[in-house]
Amino acid sequence: MRRGLRFVPLGLLVAVVLELTVFVLVGRALGFGVAVLLVFAASLLGLVLLRREGTRAWRGFRVAAQAGQPPGRQVTDGLVGLAGALLLAVPGLLSGLVGLLLLVPPVRRLARAGVQRTAERRVSSMMAGGLFGPRTVRVRQGAPQPTPRPEPEQPVVVDGGRAIEGEIVEPGRN
Repeated sequence: MRRGLRFVPLGLLVAVVLELTVFVLVGRALGFGVAVLLVFAASLLGLVLLRREGTRAWRGFRVAAQAGQPPGRQVTDGLVGLAGALLLAVPGLLSGLVGLLLLVPPVRRLARAGVQRTAERRVSSMMAGGLFGPRTVRVRQGAPQPTPRPEPEQPVVVDGGRAIEGEIVEPGRN
């Protein structure tokens, strides 16, 4: 079992306790009927947006695939939109607020970038290139590194022409 999956039940318990706490606080501040109405309205809005976001994600994926472009950006944008709509559809004021935030374009872009970085780290370089297009290379300045010289008895082996993931380090400019 993955290390992070151990904490899922604890996280769900904390989320339920937070949802109940927020509901009680809103119920005390605005009244119980208003709190129930807010939860119902948020869930209804989430269900409507769930269908719209799902259709939008599928359409974006199809357009990218038909144009021969990598579909990763459309897929991650669709996943973030679906997650936002799903969180909005789940009964709860806190989850509804997080879901609504995920549907706001600047927050959605940040979340999409985070999902893309996570996906690129978890899949192979070739698959990430196929999903998200050519990878970008970070260039940072640093001290020049001595180049290792192969020993004469060992032949220099090139990696069969395959792309090797790495980082370019430029020597510091004085």
